[in-house]
Parts: sequence; structure tokens; C-alpha cells
Amino acid sequence: MALVFVHARAQEEKFLAEGFGVKRFDVMYNDFVLIGPKSDPAGVKGKDIETALRTIEMKAAPFVSRGDRSGTHTAELALWKQAGVDLATSKGAWYREIGQGMGAALNMASAMGAYVLSDRGTWISFGNKGDLAIVVEGDKRLFNQYGVMLVNPQRFPHVKKELGQAFIDWLISGDGQAAIAGYRINGQQLFFPDAENGPS
Repeated sequence: MALVFVHARAQEEKFLAEGFGVKRFDVMYNDFVLIGPKSDPAGVKGKDIETALRTIEMKAAPFVSRGDRSGTHTAELALWKQAGVDLATSKGAWYREIGQGMGAALNMASAMGAYVLSDRGTWISFGNKGDLAIVVEGDKRLFNQYGVMLVNPQRFPHVKKELGQAFIDWLISGDGQAAIAGYRINGQQLFFPDAENGPS
């Protein structure tokens, strides 16, 4: 491994503070969206994300969590906390942690008629939407920033420093940022470049 390219800001900063990484660079962003059945049985469509999550918990509406300690799972847990929902005491059969990736979580939500948090890029590219639709979007708390860091070669001498740095340099260059901006599926842009050629 030469670099880490993720979207979990608090863990990224901890990774740097503990000396595992060298510098962090913003690369791009998109947003998270709350996906649910088109019929919206919990009645959360168009609400802000905190109200939506509180309502899902109150009505014990089925919710699928990746449960895999990914950036999306971390964001989901932070949103429950911001909504004032203590999953340790309130989660029951309605809350399903699957320990798998986004595609599997979306497939399970589709099969169960459940709600699930997804990043917009994965949702756009997901082929098995079935009866699912976006029910909550546009809340500023759903912002999803991606960053990249070179793994510290002083701590991990096997790191391919030159290759990793070359890729980082390309990601934050004009060409790399243009490639990110130009990546589309069915005409929809998945990510929005926001590198400023400096560490954050």
C-alpha cells in the first residue's frame, strides 16, 4: 500500500495525528442520500436527515446499515448521533447491520423495503433500484468529502512512496480534477473536484 483514499474525515485526521500518514489533500466530494421505498412507509420524504432518522427509529421502520466501519457507515453512525438516537439502546429488529459493502446494503434494502444511507455516486451507478428511491437529499449534513494521504514511508519502509505521490499529484492536478469532473454515468456527474493543490 502506498496511499489511503477515503471519505471519513475524523478517522483521516486521527490517521495523520498518529503518524500513519504524511499529508492529507482534499480531492473531490459528493453527498449522501437517504434511500427508501417509493411508498415511503415512515413518511420521511423531504424532511431533514435528523428528523427522518428520528422518525425511522420511532416507527421502527426497517433500516439497513452497512455495519462495516467504512466511510459511509461512519457517516451513518454520526448522523444517528446528531439526530439524538442512541443505537446502543434503541436498535432492535428494525435495524439490520450486515457487515458488507454498499451494493449488498442496497440490494438488501430493496428486498426488505427498507431505508439505507448511500453515497450518491453508488446510488447513481446501482443497477437494481427496484422499488427504491431517494427520500432525503440536499441537507448540508449529508456532505461527503473525499481525501487522499500518502502512507508514512518513515514508519512503513515498504511503501512505494514515489508511485503513491505521483498518483496524488495527478489526482489534485488540473488533469486529474478534470477527469473526476468528467466521470458520469447516464449523464449524471458522480463526484465534484475540489482540490486546491495543498494539504488540508
